[in-house]
Amino acid sequence: MAKEEAKKKMKTKIPTALKRVKQAKAKQLINSAFKSRVRTAINTFHKATESKDKAASDESLSFVYKLVDKCVNRGIYKINKSARIKSRMKAKAL
Repeated sequence: MAKEEAKKKMKTKIPTALKRVKQAKAKQLINSAFKSRVRTAINTFHKATESKDKAASDESLSFVYKLVDKCVNRGIYKINKSARIKSRMKAKAL
């Protein structure tokens, strides 16, 4: 009787494939949230450049650079994509 209760309380093992699916879903949520932050920062930069506010534009540009570099380090964006984003932002800033 005690052995049966102990077995029920023990954590059941998850097969590797199911565990990988669970991990992939969790990582997908984290990555999509981070990509959303980058897009929001880019939109903020565009609004600052349209209003011709030089200080806000420079500040938001550096923030976009920081987020894009973090994306590369985390493996969310490739290096070339980050270079494209930075180049387009810098061209708009001038």
